[in-house]
Amino acid sequence: MVSTSSHQGESPSSPPSSSRPPPPSSSFSEDWRRRILIPTILAGVAGGGVGLVSKHRKVHGLANISASYAANFAIVTGCYCGAREYVRATRKTGPDDLLNSAIAGFGTGAILGRLQGGRYGAYRYSLIFAVVGSAADFAALKLKPKLRNLSESMFDKNSSSLKLPEWSPIQVLDEEALAAKRAREEKLYAQRTLGKEES
Repeated sequence: MVSTSSHQGESPSSPPSSSRPPPPSSSFSEDWRRRILIPTILAGVAGGGVGLVSKHRKVHGLANISASYAANFAIVTGCYCGAREYVRATRKTGPDDLLNSAIAGFGTGAILGRLQGGRYGAYRYSLIFAVVGSAADFAALKLKPKLRNLSESMFDKNSSSLKLPEWSPIQVLDEEALAAKRAREEKLYAQRTLGKEES
């Protein structure tokens, strides 16, 4: 005879509460925003910019062609970034793996190319998306440290305000430099007022 005793509220087949997976962390939502949403929005803005200088703007109207380019760029980028994140989660690799980019580009290009141009469009678009997506991600990986250094050099670490370059004629002075400047100004003022009194 098998004992069927169980704890209150738990069925015999349910796993103990300690083996349940933890709830998803907030880093997933931050990662999602950074790796899918922001590139999609930026691509939409870039597409709108391309629409502004398109040769078709006179025929279709500036607003229509800009909106069309913005929507197309955003759709393509959103599909690619979503596929890249799906491949990354499926393969359980890091976000810097370029094979994820190639697989996602191939799949996204095949689907969107099939919708746009049939079987041959799927072949062509899948190769183009795989190459362009991998090249863009490779360039982003190489530029990330340089952009981080640039942003660190532009912002003051203590006050998180914009730091002006050393060659700029406008400078934010610390207390010591401010006191020296005041002393120079008072000395100049005293010399000028003394010169006016003598004449």
